[in-house]
Amino acid sequence: MATILVTGGCGMIGNYVCSGLLKKGNTVIAVDKQESEYNAGKDNYIFRQAGPADQGKYGNIFDEFDIDYVVHLACSVDNDFGPIVDRAQLEECAACDKFIYKFAIAKNVQKFILLSTTQVYKQPDTREPMREDEAVKPISNYGKMKANSEMAFGNDVRNTKTMICCVMRVPMTYSLSFTENLMSRITDPRDKTIFVFRTGEYGYHMCCVHNIPDFIIGFLRQADSLTYTGVYNVADASLVMASEIISFMKTNHRLGPVLQKSSLGGSLKFKLFGDPEQKTNYRYLDVDTIDKNFMFDTTKAARFCPLRWNIKNTK
Repeated sequence: MATILVTGGCGMIGNYVCSGLLKKGNTVIAVDKQESEYNAGKDNYIFRQAGPADQGKYGNIFDEFDIDYVVHLACSVDNDFGPIVDRAQLEECAACDKFIYKFAIAKNVQKFILLSTTQVYKQPDTREPMREDEAVKPISNYGKMKANSEMAFGNDVRNTKTMICCVMRVPMTYSLSFTENLMSRITDPRDKTIFVFRTGEYGYHMCCVHNIPDFIIGFLRQADSLTYTGVYNVADASLVMASEIISFMKTNHRLGPVLQKSSLGGSLKFKLFGDPEQKTNYRYLDVDTIDKNFMFDTTKAARFCPLRWNIKNTK
């Protein structure tokens, strides 16, 4: 089995990823600012404390262990950072980008996975599914931050002849207990009321958090040549409908009154461009995009694992 370094290994996503890799018999080195109890004490689990900008500590970790694979989850929302991405987060991520990929190349790491976001994509004009080679034009700070990470990654690994590189673009995540992203899709960003437009027959492409470790495990096990290097959209196989979010929250959690709005006119329809909160807040809901049903083409990712988790069977 492999020795795998997971940055941001004690965040929400990191906990699940490390757990899944451990179950497959791998040795996992989780690096984060603080250790969580989720995987503590498990066989073949090692924790090392370091922040994303701690270059010296990371250098020591790469020297200490013979690392086969790196899964880079640090500097991601819902894992290490909160929903507000400001200048401090941008600088911390940029500091990590300056050395993490170079360390991996210097130590002959075989495979490297970078967690990115679908917020890097330019908003499409049609409902055609967005593929991995669609135009990149991020608006949010988080999208810009991850686009810069992808660019730094590409520049550093451009000349490597052996390392198989994966950029994993993931939309908003959720699980049975983690519902903040789901709630943001049915919450008016101005007055915080919960609403549904018409009967909720529109949806958002999101990602059940359990699809992420499934894809990572599949990629690390199956991608054995440089032809697999590239970008992969990792998301649920279908949209999460607004009506499903309402039903899910009523069944599994507490949900207050839900306002049913008949149209996008009046209080709901407003433009966010130029609003600084849109740029910093990862969860900001642009109500002008509600009825566009953006989808991401997950065909490439499905080669490595079935994207079997969704809002109906999440745990």
